[in-house]
Amino acid sequence: MTYKSKTRSRAGALLNASKERGLSMAVEGYARLPQSVAQKIARAQIRRGNRFQEGEEFLLHAIRVITDRWRSLHPTVRRRFVQNAFGYYLIHGPEKNRTANALFDGEYPQVMVVSPTMRCNLKCEGCYSFHYDRRDAISTERLHLLLDEAKELGINFVVISGGEPYLRKDLLELFETHASMYFLTYTNGTIIADRGLAPTLAELGNVMPCISVEGFKKETDARRGKGVFDKIVQAMHTMRESGLIFGFSATPMRHNNELLLTDEFVEFYKDLGCLVGWYFSYMPIGRSPSVELMPTPRQRLHRYRSIRALRAKHNLILADFWCDGMLTGGCLSGGRTFFHVNASGGVEPCVFNQFYVDSILNKSLKECLTSAFMRDIRLSLNDVENPLRPCPVCDNPWLQRRWVAEHGAKPAQMGGDDVLKGEVATFLDEYAVELKEIFDPVFEETRKGCPWPLHPERRPNPANLPPSRRPDGRPAPSARPYHKPVVRER
Repeated sequence: MTYKSKTRSRAGALLNASKERGLSMAVEGYARLPQSVAQKIARAQIRRGNRFQEGEEFLLHAIRVITDRWRSLHPTVRRRFVQNAFGYYLIHGPEKNRTANALFDGEYPQVMVVSPTMRCNLKCEGCYSFHYDRRDAISTERLHLLLDEAKELGINFVVISGGEPYLRKDLLELFETHASMYFLTYTNGTIIADRGLAPTLAELGNVMPCISVEGFKKETDARRGKGVFDKIVQAMHTMRESGLIFGFSATPMRHNNELLLTDEFVEFYKDLGCLVGWYFSYMPIGRSPSVELMPTPRQRLHRYRSIRALRAKHNLILADFWCDGMLTGGCLSGGRTFFHVNASGGVEPCVFNQFYVDSILNKSLKECLTSAFMRDIRLSLNDVENPLRPCPVCDNPWLQRRWVAEHGAKPAQMGGDDVLKGEVATFLDEYAVELKEIFDPVFEETRKGCPWPLHPERRPNPANLPPSRRPDGRPAPSARPYHKPVVRER
């Protein structure tokens, strides 16, 4: 590096550091403003880059929730949240995103989900990752390199899943080494409680733990094991006392769907200190998959309506990845916004779409994300008919079958291809048909604030499609080896 280039590099670093300090001061001042003034300022900024009316309201609500609790957070948590979340995208993000935008055909990932281990200290009923290989194939060195690769692609937000991620002894080292990144961890909370990790996580400042729950004590212990609920409560108490941003993660199933949408449930975890709550609908994959555990389409409609009512009523950030497609423009997987790297190195579209073609163990992250498999997924998801039924696994199952068949994708865990055939596939076809009947009229009533399709110029010309594909993305009746939808009489 020449003297001039070194000087420019130092000057750029000093300028960015100055911007980050200025941004931190601005946010501290913003948090002291009256809510009416703060919301007016935020709305003007959000409207510049958000195409979806619901998304705009969601972000405004999220800002209000965080600023209300701002002074109770640990100083390092506040600083890292400003620098790593806001600061990165305002100061460092634009240039890297322009590069990524060209690389990924206009749909580029901003979030990476990584499962560094599939080991777990619990055995939950219906666990989505139960049959993954329990060996940690990704070394500490490769994890560090993976995070560096992500930063080069403009990804600064990393979700750590599993398995139980805190079983990895190098996890805190990763958080500390990559202090400029922001991490969200999905955890069962027991290790945070047993090892007293909350103060350490607060000192690091760049980690948001979200603990899995099933309801209250009865429901959580029934699925996760006796005594787990008490440890969750213990962990949340210590995280609140330590000044962490944290939340809950809930799995709506047929038997608890309504419970998870009650004021009592939301208020309980809000009072424990949760700032966020994520809802992940049960999927028939993993340990003893059962379609009988899936919420019905009618239950999902109830969840769609209830989650909006709960957001309007409670000072908590709530989101449902199956019912909130109008916040984001449909499914975010395949690198449209996020993707998943499993503990064996396979790069999957999503933690629930468990098929892969490439691995970070023998390819760079960029090569994996620009493969024909991932590119097909990104472009296909733009063509989904209705963002309120966006999922290619359960809402549009023919999409997943086509991707797997055409690209030779491999299942990431033993029995993972059961979702493509037999009783599970037949059930999903019926589920998708009923879901369409219920949610298409809902979307027609509410689509005013959600431009759809996102990129009409990219919709495929039917004349250019292979014979096995129809314009709506479903397989033609003659297509093989796809599973032909069969709907039983009701």
